[in-house]
Amino acid sequence: MLRKRFWAIACGLLLVLGTVFAPVDEAVALTDEQNLFLQAWRYVSQSYVDETFNDNNWWILRQKFLKRHLDTTEQTYDAITEMLAVLDDPYTRLLRPEQYRSLKVSTAGELSGVGLQININQDSGSLEVIVPIAGSPADEAGIEAKDLILAIDGVDTKNISLDEAAARMRGRKGTTVALTVQSAATQEVKTLKLARDTISLNPVYAKLEEYDHQKVGYIRLSQFSANAKAEIEKSLTDLGEKGADRFILDLRNNPGGLLQAGIEIARLWLDQDTIVYTVDRQGISDSYNATGNAITDKPLVVLVNQATASASEILAGALQDNGRALLVGEKTFGKGLIQSLFELPNGAGMAVTVAKYETPLHHDINKLGIMPDKVIEQNPIPYRMMATSDDGQYQAALDLLSQQSTLANAVS
Repeated sequence: MLRKRFWAIACGLLLVLGTVFAPVDEAVALTDEQNLFLQAWRYVSQSYVDETFNDNNWWILRQKFLKRHLDTTEQTYDAITEMLAVLDDPYTRLLRPEQYRSLKVSTAGELSGVGLQININQDSGSLEVIVPIAGSPADEAGIEAKDLILAIDGVDTKNISLDEAAARMRGRKGTTVALTVQSAATQEVKTLKLARDTISLNPVYAKLEEYDHQKVGYIRLSQFSANAKAEIEKSLTDLGEKGADRFILDLRNNPGGLLQAGIEIARLWLDQDTIVYTVDRQGISDSYNATGNAITDKPLVVLVNQATASASEILAGALQDNGRALLVGEKTFGKGLIQSLFELPNGAGMAVTVAKYETPLHHDINKLGIMPDKVIEQNPIPYRMMATSDDGQYQAALDLLSQQSTLANAVS
């Protein structure tokens, strides 16, 4: 059973520190490289969500790879990557030391880079911008949501992983990186030279909106980082003191983050309800529940779109299934898998899919997504246009909140 003490990164990763030990069954002494490979093999063997390992005999694979000459760490990394590829699971992957450090840093609240949230477009396989962080070098250079990053310092992004792309864009403050970008709006391709800077990862933007003689608190959450719950709580308190009597929570373009942060944020809105179920490879179900410490019961509308993923979907699904909020926007991304993050002894790490999650009404949203209560389709808009008069989804949420009786009936 998954333990609630584990932290989860997102795209729902459970952070597990330390080493998994297994009985030593080798008749001869193993090299450091073979032990590194075996450690990776054991993590998958003991934790992977699919006991059939995508219809592969995991023990035979182990023996096959141990017969290779693994003379260098890089050769071992390649062997681990090849082994994981048979699972046909893009979320179960090796993280080389720099990638592993970057992933941990990205959830801590600050890093040095260009300020882009990126993903792989499932249809085209291209590296796509989810959203630039406000005020970042990428934002100031005019890079916008849905733009494609074709190359990083001349390296074709078709040939590298998402983690490697992120690592290549990060670096010391003041150093530069060249991004070849294709505009989603005009299809124009241009190369931009950006100076890296310290990126503050405050994941929350909040404002008070006067609309139809009502005060609406607007909160946008861009990532479920370690400080997300505290920032959301602070924003709720500040907006409440300013007179907000209804709220919009914007989860659009939010790719996920720490699963535990998503659970804690749900507890700010829910009192005594189930937030999410997790189901491991034995089919054993566990649940995370509200703790009776909600800090507001004011009407709530949640904005979602096709880039609302993972921990964002957990939060949105919990609020929708429990009748706490109405969802407005487009069907969400559909990532219902949880990865554990394991450390390897040489500074590398592994993300391993260990479970799937279900919403409180037991909806499995993996590859299906969550359908909003009110569908409002909208072409991607720049960050600066969100929550303005040019944002049709936001305007629809304001209209819905102004219809208090309709909203109360819908969520009762």
